[in-house]
Amino acid sequence: MCGIVGYIGSKDAYPVVLKGLKRLEYRGYDSAGVALINGGLKVYKKKGRVADLEETLIGKDVSGHIGIGHTRWATHGEPSDRNAHPHVSNSGNFAMIHNGIIENYAQIKNELLKKGYTFKSDTDTEVLLNFIEDIKKNNEGTLEEALRYALKRITGAYCILLIDKDDPHTIIAARKGSPLVIGIGKNEHFLASDASPIVEYTKEVVYVNDYEIAIVRADELILKNLGNEKQTPFITKLDVELAAIEKGGYDHFMLKEIFEQPQTIYDCLRGRLDADKGTITMSGIQQYAEQIMHAPRIIMIACGTSWHAGLVAEYIFEELCRIPVEVEYASEFRYRNPVINKGDVIIAISQSGETADTLVAIEKAKEQGAIILGVLNVVGSSIARVSHAGAYTHAGPEIGVASTKAFTAQLAVLTMIALKIAHQKQTIDEERYHVLCKELMAVPDKVATVLEQNDNIKTLAQKYKDAHDFLYLGRGYNFPVALEGALKLKEISYIHAEGYPAAEMKHGPIALVDETLPVVFVATKDAYHQKIVSNMQEIKARKGKVISVITEGDTVSPTLSDDVIIVPEADEIVAPMLSVIPLQLLAYYVGVAKGYDVDKPRNLAKSVTVE
Repeated sequence: MCGIVGYIGSKDAYPVVLKGLKRLEYRGYDSAGVALINGGLKVYKKKGRVADLEETLIGKDVSGHIGIGHTRWATHGEPSDRNAHPHVSNSGNFAMIHNGIIENYAQIKNELLKKGYTFKSDTDTEVLLNFIEDIKKNNEGTLEEALRYALKRITGAYCILLIDKDDPHTIIAARKGSPLVIGIGKNEHFLASDASPIVEYTKEVVYVNDYEIAIVRADELILKNLGNEKQTPFITKLDVELAAIEKGGYDHFMLKEIFEQPQTIYDCLRGRLDADKGTITMSGIQQYAEQIMHAPRIIMIACGTSWHAGLVAEYIFEELCRIPVEVEYASEFRYRNPVINKGDVIIAISQSGETADTLVAIEKAKEQGAIILGVLNVVGSSIARVSHAGAYTHAGPEIGVASTKAFTAQLAVLTMIALKIAHQKQTIDEERYHVLCKELMAVPDKVATVLEQNDNIKTLAQKYKDAHDFLYLGRGYNFPVALEGALKLKEISYIHAEGYPAAEMKHGPIALVDETLPVVFVATKDAYHQKIVSNMQEIKARKGKVISVITEGDTVSPTLSDDVIIVPEADEIVAPMLSVIPLQLLAYYVGVAKGYDVDKPRNLAKSVTVE
């Protein structure tokens, strides 16, 4: 949440920073701003999108070879010009941008108010900046020393970039909990919340660790910990291509990412699953295979869409591996004082690998002796560094705020892990194992078949775009898919939607059913199919509108449905990767039909790095 970007080198900083902000706008788009140094400190900021800021700067002096920029998801203080970043210190010497939350800001602010400091915003960021300035003024040390002392006093999460108008050759950065990547060029450096603003300039990056301070100059990068001890930067090569973070002819990133799923699922399986030989090669999982096989339980920790992936995986692991599984919201798990025993296996699921609640939850579980496995998309992310091992999804950058391809990639990885452990544990027979390997390998082509219904789903969305509520129902493996479908519709179209187990419908939600309520049944063929057909009949008896996602060849469900979406036949274990695709498209096209910016839904941002 919030995107930060910085540049120092021989180029004009403003174009680099502005382009970086546009690339990071999916992290927050309440306001945007830049600070530049060229003979003096120039700060420009504006409520609204990055494009609004860009328009106001036409004809303004934006020269300079050092600059920082910020696109905001509001935490402290409403979206406004005054609360936009960068913030400037009382003296006018320093400017700072910040991603995170300073929890003890009120105490520090009161101390500063007593000393005569004034504040032009409602943000915790301005408090931290003036605190740094006050320390420097009273201790006559360097700005770096003042920052180090201030960071020892504060509690909370932060990634900050700090510049001094009297030192136009240095950006000072620090992080704890919120991500920071530094790109290394030839006599230039790029700083950002993730690699997307950096990839077109350099493939060499350093991922800054928690409690590290970076002193960045055009020709120098120095890393230190809060104890002022120098750290050796670990340079990583990016494997992201520029085309992956551009729309490629699609109207929105969300639609592009939905249509990328045949390839992203294939990329996830490629080099790991050999269906013909019946082998699954996952070195990170193999390293801990014995511990997983004998684990008293597996706990999956995630948030949002990743939590839904964990719910599907719960069914898969319990059926195939015969290991008890619990799926926890990370935000609840971390505060509940849960019982963690040595030998428990924690699987952390996160697209960004930076989700704050998930990160803290697994750190606590690790301290209690649990084995931490990460299922993540972003290489080098914070959760990846905390985990003992795991597997990357290789889905590529996901720019659309509403997660799509990350969900199916997570399911593909989790299914492979379950199959690998079940085979090694011998909790499924050889024939079933080989069938499921082939079923999984066939998923990319079947997803491509589902996507051929794009135009039909677009028409369907137009039909139902004015509904005030939706109900999504599913049983077994399809219940978490119903939850995910409802979440997508809420995120993108702002229509109230709820997902329920179909059998629970009679325990309350059926009271909502009338002739205006669309009810989406995720009703692919499985062991519960006859039961969900009965649920359809109950909705039709009450004049509800039935939209059903069904398996090819199903002749019963269409007779009970107002509209049907057909997916290819597949084993129920892999079917969620197919049945979720129409729900993603339905949400997308309803949002577009209502005229909303589906890539940047209101109040939401990608990568929740604050609690």
